[in-house]
Amino acid sequence: MLDRLETTLRVRGGVRLEGSVATHGAKNAALPIMAAAILCKGKVTLHRVPRITDVSVMWSLLEALGARIRYEGDNTVTVDASNVASYRAPYALVRKLAASFDIVGPLLGRFGKAEVPLPGGCVLGTRATDMHEQAFLALGCDVRSAHGYLIAESKYKRLRGGTIEFRMPSVGATKNAMLAAVLAQGTTVIKNAAMEPEVVDLGYFLNAMGAKISGLAGDTITIEGVKELSGGEYTIIPDRIVTGTLLFAGAVTRGDVTVTGCRPEHLEAFMLKLQECGVDLTYGEDWIRVDGSAITGGTEILTAPYPGFPTDLQPQMVSFLTTVPGTSVVEESIFNARFSYVNELARMGADVRVSMESNTAVVKGAAQLSGAPVEAPDIRAGAALVIAGLAAAGETEIIGLEYIDRGYERLEELLSALGGQVQRSSGITPLVEPAGIFETREYPRVS
Repeated sequence: MLDRLETTLRVRGGVRLEGSVATHGAKNAALPIMAAAILCKGKVTLHRVPRITDVSVMWSLLEALGARIRYEGDNTVTVDASNVASYRAPYALVRKLAASFDIVGPLLGRFGKAEVPLPGGCVLGTRATDMHEQAFLALGCDVRSAHGYLIAESKYKRLRGGTIEFRMPSVGATKNAMLAAVLAQGTTVIKNAAMEPEVVDLGYFLNAMGAKISGLAGDTITIEGVKELSGGEYTIIPDRIVTGTLLFAGAVTRGDVTVTGCRPEHLEAFMLKLQECGVDLTYGEDWIRVDGSAITGGTEILTAPYPGFPTDLQPQMVSFLTTVPGTSVVEESIFNARFSYVNELARMGADVRVSMESNTAVVKGAAQLSGAPVEAPDIRAGAALVIAGLAAAGETEIIGLEYIDRGYERLEELLSALGGQVQRSSGITPLVEPAGIFETREYPRVS
């Protein structure tokens, strides 16, 4: 049972972070790839799977459908979906995680039918399923909603390829369309497809298992349907959002931080904006270094689908900008409720004014933040409050660590390895299932 725990993170600010730390595998790639194992005949071995609670929920969901999953090493997971026999996903698990909706495509591809509750997860605004439904209709399905479930069923023995043109790039709909189409009869073309690295990684995984997908990393994806996918091994890409969060932690403390094991090419828009603020930023093939000792001023941000500035780094960016001289403007174009954390920043002394009409925040920077009790409303907002706490005078107590644990593998240990004074509340462990998923890890500090 995945019960919510009211866990707390304590952050003592005013410490300059220094050193090097490695990022972990990408949450938003690992989850759909785990779901994709439903399509594969044979065992799938996945490396660099992050030990976070969102992975735990997907794990439990796949087990509920009949899959057998286990750890083979520190961050290596094997999934054997041979015994999956149900196309109906349990409500109790899907409501916990928006990415649980990624299983609709694999279930359709395998069984020709899927019954999945409407998605849950963080409340960031409207999460419509209309583009998912558009994709399933184009592949020859009847689609309807009943009793809180989306029910999709193929009109034919196999799904049939078709042309899908989204009105705007949608990460979730693109993933589900790909997952449903790989075993469909004929050719599927997805136009105005999402180009996020996590979508591309899903495509690379499917190709490694025997799919025929071309056009990945572009806005038009072509899929030649195959009769089956095999098992195999695959390594998840690094998490660009975790990488960005750690680099913000270095910049906000005016520190000198290097994140290794990352992909700088996935963070070009983010790096450009840091440089506009005066952050000294250098990078190599698999590392990025920031030196925040000479911050000059603010910037303007517009979140946008990849390769634009990622919405999942917007809250962390706002926290950073509250400490930067001048006025910055941040416009959110993806989620209409993403600024829910701003009231918590205000408790710490931040000057951020949000226009709900334009979904824009005006940040007056160079504030001296002070520690305060605050509450994380979602994963990335929780990370933003941690970043603010690192810069604040005194101690910040962040309630809702269970949200942060959904997307960050032991964030407090990563920050402590850089010299941060960050501590999980005494006697309370992270939300866990299956047992042992969060055993203590060590991240050595490198100066």
